[in-house]
Amino acid sequence: MTARILIVCTGNICRSPLGEQLLRENLRNAGLDAVVTSAGTHAMTGSAMTPEAAALSTQYGASNTDHVARQLTAKLIADADLVLTATRDHRRDVVTLLPKATRYTFTLNQFARLVAPADAEDFAADASRVDAQTGLDFPAFVASVASTRGLHPSPNPPTLDDVEDPYRQPAAVYDRAAAAINASVTTITAALIAAGA
Repeated sequence: MTARILIVCTGNICRSPLGEQLLRENLRNAGLDAVVTSAGTHAMTGSAMTPEAAALSTQYGASNTDHVARQLTAKLIADADLVLTATRDHRRDVVTLLPKATRYTFTLNQFARLVAPADAEDFAADASRVDAQTGLDFPAFVASVASTRGLHPSPNPPTLDDVEDPYRQPAAVYDRAAAAINASVTTITAALIAAGA
């Protein structure tokens, strides 16, 4: 079953395309079947990634940085099995557009925290979610992760669940955002491998 993952930020020119490209590359390299896309809550529709974000995407291993920014819609959210946002505000925006998406919408850092590799096998084993022929039932995996939200305390400060916005900021801010995105993407990929995706 092909997992459908949507990554959301504000302009869809820095954080979300960077996350999209790195997650797509990591999952492809791991042999995992997924369609990863991105959108912005206030997208700079039709724009490419910023040169800084594209350079960092390549630096972290993405093989293709082609990108055209697009606006987030309720349909894009509805078509996804998992929505990962740059910040808690973006998560709120997603759920405002499509309330039922609260079940499968997380910040990128939050989802990585919840699926740390130590827990991934538990999610996969829950209700025998792995089938030898079809692989991981991805929506069921996401639902299993969502069911643990209340068991994990929020980070202190809560902003640790956010990726800061590097747009029009110095290179150091881009570097921090890219490092945070790459760390979360790496953790999520490891969790999906461990879960038998």
